[in-house]
Amino acid sequence: MISTEGLVPITRAFLASYYDKYPFDPLSADVCRLSDQIYAMATDLLKVSPPTQGENLLVLEAECEPPHKVDENMWKNREQIEEILFLLKSLIGPERLWKISKREILSLVLLEPLKCYLRPLLSLEYRLLFCVYIAVMTYMPQDFRGTIIRQQRERSERNKQAAIDALISSGGSIREKYALLWKQQMERRRQLAELGSATGVYKTLMKYLVGVPEVLMDFIRQINDDQGPMEEQRQRYGPPLYSLTRMVHNIRLFVSLLWGRFEIRKLQEQQLSILEEAADVYTSEFERFIKFIGEVFTNSPFFITAEDAGTLAARKNDDYKEISVAAGETYEVSLTVESINSYIAWDFSLAQGKMNLDIGFSVECTDLSGRKTLILPYRRYEADQGNFCTCVSGNYKLIWDNSYSSFFKKVLRYKVDCIPPVVESVSAADQ
Repeated sequence: MISTEGLVPITRAFLASYYDKYPFDPLSADVCRLSDQIYAMATDLLKVSPPTQGENLLVLEAECEPPHKVDENMWKNREQIEEILFLLKSLIGPERLWKISKREILSLVLLEPLKCYLRPLLSLEYRLLFCVYIAVMTYMPQDFRGTIIRQQRERSERNKQAAIDALISSGGSIREKYALLWKQQMERRRQLAELGSATGVYKTLMKYLVGVPEVLMDFIRQINDDQGPMEEQRQRYGPPLYSLTRMVHNIRLFVSLLWGRFEIRKLQEQQLSILEEAADVYTSEFERFIKFIGEVFTNSPFFITAEDAGTLAARKNDDYKEISVAAGETYEVSLTVESINSYIAWDFSLAQGKMNLDIGFSVECTDLSGRKTLILPYRRYEADQGNFCTCVSGNYKLIWDNSYSSFFKKVLRYKVDCIPPVVESVSAADQ
């Protein structure tokens, strides 16, 4: 087991600094141009005859925004490629006797370039899929505790693969297969979250995991949060991937509509030329993105030193203060407010580390007559931002409470402001 001493889970601030070293060159302008052209071609086909029920699902999906998560977009691209390949492959074979050469030409145009990228895409998905697992096992004690986690995962993966095989054997569609694959991916995330927070089946398991580094549990608990560290990756690299997802879906939409109307609307040379160019641009740009994101994610650390985390936080928020609230203690900030309609604002979070799960927080006011009023009721938070407008003059206390903790201190990073009311100037004419 590699030591986690002095390490904390990766932070979003660190990832922002890390990703600065990995700028992604913008996609070719041809991606949006060709994607729009193909969508327009698909819309023209819908004027020939209305969509069937299955085609209508494709049309509705084309009108929706791509998924937000990077890995879900990867799965969506793979699904669309497989659907296109399945459709085109079904038109090659005995059907050659139909002598519909343009279909065969289109098959050759689209089939081979797309087929080349299924394997590297699948390889990347599995690499990303197990990257977190490998990181977890690296820091897991190399004894029965690690063996328990490993055996549990192996059983789970065998069951998942058996479910996929059973679906395919029973004639399940490609769409159904990918729906099940993504459901299984969500199950993996849920299991990771349960392991980190010791809930569900892992509640029993955790009693056997005494000695597992707490920083590892903190990492597992937060890694899949929607607004966690990986949101930085989605904001940086999501937009080009979303464009590629739209493009491949539009290609599939047009090809599917074309086959359903081939006897009514023949494939035109201009359409064939656009599809050929689109297949070439999509595959080359998608290959570039796959290689790029694979390198970025593979090299990205999951743990950093507390010193690095603190340095980054200080650089980004150098007006924040940091205080350690001992177990059984509280920490208060008092503000004297002389003017009503002042604003009191706060922003705080717990520095990531051992048992920094949450802390109690409340706000109270003591007016000039000595009467106390609870402004913000007590509640436990991991982090919070807020403000309110004062109604009376007096002393306002912001209270962070760690009195419920018997053993663990909480490292609090906070900023508090008292903003006086804005007094409009009175012009001489109004006096």
